[in-house]
Parts: sequence; C-alpha cells; structure tokens
Amino acid sequence: MAATHSTRMLILGSGPAGLSAAIYGARAGMAPIVVQGIQPGGQLTTTTDVENYPGFREVIQGPWLMEEMQAQAEHVGARMMWDSIVEVELSQRPFRLIGDSGTIYTGDVLVIATGAQAKWLGLPSEEHMKGKGVSACATCDGFFYRGKKVAVIGGGNTAVEEALYLTNHSHDVTLIHRRDSLRAEKILQERLFAHPNIKILWNTEVDTFVAGGEPEGLVGIDVRNTVTGEVSRVDVEGGFVAIGHSPATELFKGHVELDSDGYITVEPGTTRTSVPGVYACGDVMDKVYRQAITAAGTGCMAALDAEKFLAEADFEATNAAVAAE
Repeated sequence: MAATHSTRMLILGSGPAGLSAAIYGARAGMAPIVVQGIQPGGQLTTTTDVENYPGFREVIQGPWLMEEMQAQAEHVGARMMWDSIVEVELSQRPFRLIGDSGTIYTGDVLVIATGAQAKWLGLPSEEHMKGKGVSACATCDGFFYRGKKVAVIGGGNTAVEEALYLTNHSHDVTLIHRRDSLRAEKILQERLFAHPNIKILWNTEVDTFVAGGEPEGLVGIDVRNTVTGEVSRVDVEGGFVAIGHSPATELFKGHVELDSDGYITVEPGTTRTSVPGVYACGDVMDKVYRQAITAAGTGCMAALDAEKFLAEADFEATNAAVAAE
C-alpha cells in the first residue's frame, strides 16, 4: 500500500524559492513537507561561483549555498522528501500530489516552486564549456567578464537585454543571430542598434564553442553563415546563450492558470494563483528577474500568503462549528 504524507503546507521544489518558503512556513508552525523534485537544490546546484547573493563578502559556491538553505529549513522543522511528482489533484482541499513511486502527499495549502530551465543549443561543445566560459545568465555571470570580449546568442528580448547589460562590463559585445531580423521589442532593438560597443552577426549560428588555455576556458566561437555556409571564428572569452527559458509547469496545465509562455499566473503583488490555497514562487512565475535572491523573496511571500490563508480558513471553520452547536 502506498505511503501517505500529510501536512498543512506542501512545497514542490527545493531551490531558493521552495526552501525559503519552507523556512518561513516552518517558523510559522505549518510543519512543511518539501518534495524536492528531480533536481534537489534547483539550478544553483549546477552553478559554481556565486558572487551576488547578499551576506557574503567572498565568492561562494552554489551547491554549498543550497546545502546551507536546506539545513536551515530542516533545523526549523521542514521535512525533505526525495521524490518526483507525476500527478496533481487541485480540485479540492487538501490538495493531493502523487509521486512516481506511488507515494501520496497531501497539503492544506500548496506552494509551487518548480522553477524554470534555460534553453540550450544542444551542442556537445556547449555542454563541455558550461561554467568555463559558456553561461545562460548574463546578470549572474557577466561580472566575471569585465574588460573581456563576449558574445550573446539569440534574437529575442532576452538576448537583446543580455547584450545591453553586458556593455556594463565589456567594451566588445557581439550578438549572434541566425536570422536577418530580431524578434525583440522595437524599443530594445533601437537601443541595441544605437550602442557603439555592440555589433551584430546576422544569419549566423553557432557551430562550436572553442576551448583553450590552462586552466581550460572559452577562447572563441566558430560560427556558420546560414546563407553561404562559411565558417569563421569570433574571438571571445564569454558566450551567453539567450534563447529563452522553459518553466516547469507541465504538471499544472489545466489545473492553474498559465500565461502564453507557460509561466504560472499570479495576482500582482502576491503569489496567489488562480486556485485558492495554491501559491507559486520563484522562476516558475517570474520570467523577468530570475535571480536567486528574487526567488528567495517570493518564497517568503508564498509562505506568508499561505499562512494568512490558513488562518482565515481556520477562523471561518471555528465560527461555522460554533454556529452549528
């Protein structure tokens, strides 16, 4: 018979958002259960140097930060479950989640913190050079390329925004785009075209991220012209893939409202979703900032929103019970 775990607050996802929600939820006495998912710790477990998380003067390691956040959550009373959810039932409370092992998790409230994954080009050289010059987040890693030549791959809003951001650190930014026009908003394109430190390679796609040096790092990108087939090299030390993100919301289609990009829709200024008692935080609902610190902040918001919801529900239940006597 499948095991069942019940709690007042059920949290799906264990990145900065989920663990922050767990810390606040545990301190509020909700004894949260965190179902960690297929990547415990979230994207930060694949990030090495973290230099922009408040409270640390020195560079810290992403996996270490997530271990500390998990330890803190457990210390104040949260329970961690190593499982991957395959089915959700949100039509009534308590909400019900089913793991791939058949284990059932129920919660009076649900916090969704499943995050989002950057889209990659899928090249073997890209995989090899991740963390060694190839990144999917200029805001996270651009600081490491001060005064160096960098390239951004993509043609949408994200790519243009990343290219403009990188000019704060680099005097030589190349935007590589496989088409002859950009998909970004007009005002962003105007800013891009007007910037003296950005050049654009049209009709161009990445062929290979080139490694070199000791220790090994990115020394260039071999690119192919999509019209002529000609291959040439762009000498750069940083390559930023900016072709979008995929929110982990497949489980919730048809259960909570999603926007046109697949992100969970929340009421502005809150983490409340279209289902009362269900909250979303972190990158699964944030397609603008996508930082560890903003994810942690919305995790705190989700716990506070959930705590308020339960307090009001308990109050109404008590009044109903008294009236029935």
